[in-house]
Amino acid sequence: MSKVRSLLFTGAFIRRKFVSGQSQVLTSTARNMSTEEYKFDTLSVTRPREFVVQVEINRPKKMNAMNQAFWRDCRECFQRLSTDQDCRVVVLSGSGKIFTAGLDLTDIGDIASFTNPNMDVSRKAFLIRNKIKDLQESFTVIEKCSKPVISAVHSACIGGGVDMTSACDIRYCTSDAWFQIKEVDIGLAADLGTLQRFPKIVGNDSLVRELCYTARKFFSDEAKQIGFVSRVFPDKEAMMEGALETASVIATKSPVAVQASKHSLVFSRDHSVQEGLNHVGLWNQGMLQSEDVMKAAMAMMEKKQATFSKL
Repeated sequence: MSKVRSLLFTGAFIRRKFVSGQSQVLTSTARNMSTEEYKFDTLSVTRPREFVVQVEINRPKKMNAMNQAFWRDCRECFQRLSTDQDCRVVVLSGSGKIFTAGLDLTDIGDIASFTNPNMDVSRKAFLIRNKIKDLQESFTVIEKCSKPVISAVHSACIGGGVDMTSACDIRYCTSDAWFQIKEVDIGLAADLGTLQRFPKIVGNDSLVRELCYTARKFFSDEAKQIGFVSRVFPDKEAMMEGALETASVIATKSPVAVQASKHSLVFSRDHSVQEGLNHVGLWNQGMLQSEDVMKAAMAMMEKKQATFSKL
C-alpha cells in the first residue's frame, strides 16, 4: 500500500508540475520570441516557433559566401545557442537565391600574408595552422552544440557549405539543390570537416573519393540516394515548413533525452561499440534520475503531451 500511495503522490505532484510548467511556458512566450541577444553581421537569428531558433546565413548579395565576419559569427552564435535555455532545436538555412557559394575569395583576410617570401617557412606554417584551426572550429561548434541542428539547403551548396552541413544532425534540401566539394578546383584539400564527416555520413568510400577528387556536382536525387540528405522538398517554402515542423516535434521532447542522444551519437560515431556503450551508461546513470523520465511516463499513461522544464 505504501508503494501505491507513493505512486499516487508522485502522480499528483507531477500533475501540479505540468500545470505550473504550462503556465511558465505561456508567460515566457513573448520573451522567447526576442532575439536581441543574437545580432550578427552575417547571420539572421529568429525564433519562428517555441524553443526553435532559425539561423539564416544573411549575405544574399554575396551569394552567402563565407567571409571573415561569418567565421566569427558562426562560432559565437552556436556557442551561445548551446546554452540557451529557450532553444532546443536549431534550423540552419540561407537567404536569397542560394544556400551558400562557399569561401568568399574576395575577403580572405590575412591569408595573403602567408605568401610573404621574407617570412620563414616554419613560421608561415604555424600561422596557417592556427588559421585553419580557427576556421575548423567555426563548423565544429555546430557538432559540439548540445541542440540538434537541421540544415535546410536550397539551390547551391558549394565547398564550405558541404563542410558546414556535414556537421549538422539532419539535412533537408529542395529538389533543385546541388552540392559540390569544390576545394580541389582551387588547389586545396578540403580542410574544414568534409573529408572527416562526409564519408561517415555517406558510407561509400569509392563515391566519396570520386566526389572529392573530381569536384563534380551531385544533385538532390543523388544526395538522397547516398544518404547525405534525408528528405527532398519541391521548393524552399515547403522545405522550411518541413524543417520547422520536425524541429517543433523535437522541441516537445525531453531536452535531457534529446541532448543526451546527440552527445552519445557524436561520441559513438568516432569510438568502438563498447566505448559508446560505456559512454552512454555513464551518462544515463545520472540522466535516468531526471524528472523528465517520470513526466514522460505519466504523460504516456494519461495520453497527454508532456511539458518539460527548461534545461
